[in-house]
Amino acid sequence: MLKLLSHKILLLFFVTICFSANSQILRKRTTLLMGGRFDISIVDKDSLSAEQNIDIVIAEITRIENLISDWKPDSQVSQVNQNAGIQPIKVDREVFELAQRALKLSEITNGGFDVSFAAMDRIWKFDGSMTEMPSAEAIKKSVEKVGYKNIILDSVQSTIFLKLKGMKIGFGALGEGYATDKCRSMMIEKGVPAGIINGSGDMSTWGKQPNGKDWKIGITNPFHPEKILTAIPLKEGAVTTSGSYEKFVVFNGKRYSHIINPATGYPAAGLCSITVFGPNAETANGLSTSMMVLGQKEGLLLLQKFPEYSCVMITDKGKTIQSKNFTYKL
Repeated sequence: MLKLLSHKILLLFFVTICFSANSQILRKRTTLLMGGRFDISIVDKDSLSAEQNIDIVIAEITRIENLISDWKPDSQVSQVNQNAGIQPIKVDREVFELAQRALKLSEITNGGFDVSFAAMDRIWKFDGSMTEMPSAEAIKKSVEKVGYKNIILDSVQSTIFLKLKGMKIGFGALGEGYATDKCRSMMIEKGVPAGIINGSGDMSTWGKQPNGKDWKIGITNPFHPEKILTAIPLKEGAVTTSGSYEKFVVFNGKRYSHIINPATGYPAAGLCSITVFGPNAETANGLSTSMMVLGQKEGLLLLQKFPEYSCVMITDKGKTIQSKNFTYKL
């Protein structure tokens, strides 16, 4: 059975009967959380245990969403944003440490990833309504409140302060990756033998299928979505994809993607998709997003700072490039 888990990544697995030789069963559920689709697959000793653990996963993702969503006015992140330029806001240690990691990534990428991107004006439209490019002045103005250097973290007080009025932070897909990793750790600690938590393409996996085979992740060919480039086995790891092949506009023969460089306000160009493999989805997502913005050369240099992670890139012209430590044949 071939199942489409997102527009970006395919999960390939075969289940011919519900019970395997060691009496494990696979249960799956799809739901909407954190503004996107979550596909939760749990392998457990019986249906009741599997369904109960899926409930636990959903409850945990909901808890995280209520803490970090910048769309929920009563979340801790929204309180930080509402007090931009006014005062620091004390947050839970969990939120503070996520902000620390996001700020560190912002620094490492020199703003290729910027946790304050939420303040960006949405002047680019990818719904077919744009008839001309925004002006250079409008593009510059759209990112005037974006700037990770204006975020002050106080580790002793566990506070976050945004120096400029109108600034906002938002974890976006980084938060989805964090949630999938957190749920995987929770399930492993409970002794759940295997599963996949897939948050809109940010995927954390552990264990094996009930038939004893590895989970297989298929990388989609963006120019031929009905085909996959390769299927890669995963036991305990993560995979995320950032892509521009579904949302883009073309002006004067040049393709502009929906992934915006937070430092300039202009769309990323040159790469069509990047799939990153590694130990956890939070970091993998941050890397794939940053690399789309930085481009092929700078993106691969960034990845070298994270030796546990590897990638496959596809350029706008259809060329496939892989990092030196990518060990699977395409």
